[in-house]
Amino acid sequence: MHVAITGASSGIGRATAVAFAREGARVVVADVDDDRGPQTVGLIERAGGHGVFVHCDVSRSTDCAAAVAAATKTWGRLDAAFNNAGVEGVSQPCADYPEEAFRRVIDVNLTGQFLCMKHEIPALIAAGGGAIVNCASILGRVGFANASAYVAAKHGLIGLTKTAAIEYATKGVRVNAVCPGFIETPMLERAGLLADPALRSVIEGLHPMKRLGTAEEIAGAVLYLCSPRATFVTGQALLVDGGFVAQ
Repeated sequence: MHVAITGASSGIGRATAVAFAREGARVVVADVDDDRGPQTVGLIERAGGHGVFVHCDVSRSTDCAAAVAAATKTWGRLDAAFNNAGVEGVSQPCADYPEEAFRRVIDVNLTGQFLCMKHEIPALIAAGGGAIVNCASILGRVGFANASAYVAAKHGLIGLTKTAAIEYATKGVRVNAVCPGFIETPMLERAGLLADPALRSVIEGLHPMKRLGTAEEIAGAVLYLCSPRATFVTGQALLVDGGFVAQ
């Protein structure tokens, strides 16, 4: 399998890249981090796959096109894509949310996913079909105070996923999303949710399973959605959230 993964330098993206590599996949590692991206390529190769790094800011259409071209020009085809790149934004009530910060979150977390799909879909059709998985969130299903930009982007992404799934259902392209709960990743570290034991306990307590998820647990869901076991699954937003949204 030939896969492109955005935001693959760390966290969920890196774990998914390594999981694909264990299945023998060839992986395009697309990220803005020019230091850790190549490190992910090294992990891919040690796991038995093949990787190539491409600098990619998903808010730029030309960068998204380059990520797809890295697969089609290097290996001749693209079979699957995991559009995972995202930013958390600031924590502010809606009326106080800085306008430029809001735009940045939408540019990366929603427009960026659209731009990726815009270039991935023709490549997948040319390869005879394939699968796209977008990384949404539990916050694409529920509201969350002080995260208006992130919530808006992830709600929009689920709608975008459903629409693309309908449009390309007869073209052999399946489009789904994963909706992680709170996952132990660098994003949560940057948000300050892991360093304070009391705050971490509060976040863990929001989930019926009373713990955070792992990047590897999300990777497993992505691999399933891209696999032959999911050939009749499209337009879905798969919750991987320890029961968060069931409450």
